[in-house]
Amino acid sequence: MPWIKNRPLRIILIWQMLFVIVVAIVLGVWADLRSAVSAVLGGMVSIISSAAFALIVSNHRGYTASGTLRTALRAEAVKIIFTVILLWLVFKWYEDVNALAFVGTFAITVIVYSMALFISDDTKVTQVNK
Repeated sequence: MPWIKNRPLRIILIWQMLFVIVVAIVLGVWADLRSAVSAVLGGMVSIISSAAFALIVSNHRGYTASGTLRTALRAEAVKIIFTVILLWLVFKWYEDVNALAFVGTFAITVIVYSMALFISDDTKVTQVNK
């Protein structure tokens, strides 16, 4: 994901993908293929909308507070629009959706996304010698 320059968002997207893979494998073994597919679809709704948010934020070039705020609001609006459209598409086109697996995985990947606040943006720690 070199197109996402924001380190915390890039790490969170990787965490979301890993979580979805683990849940899909567990549900595939424990429940059935329908539940695993539903979990993957639920996770992908969150991952795709988070990636759209990260892409907009990564391309931000302004240095003013108003420019930063406009970018954040635009990115959040795009994320919400993507989420609503993708949720609608899944429920409209995939008739065998397991709602519990779908919504559960979606909800937890949204919670995982909020963990980006706890990831440092600094890649190097500098030490000042006196």
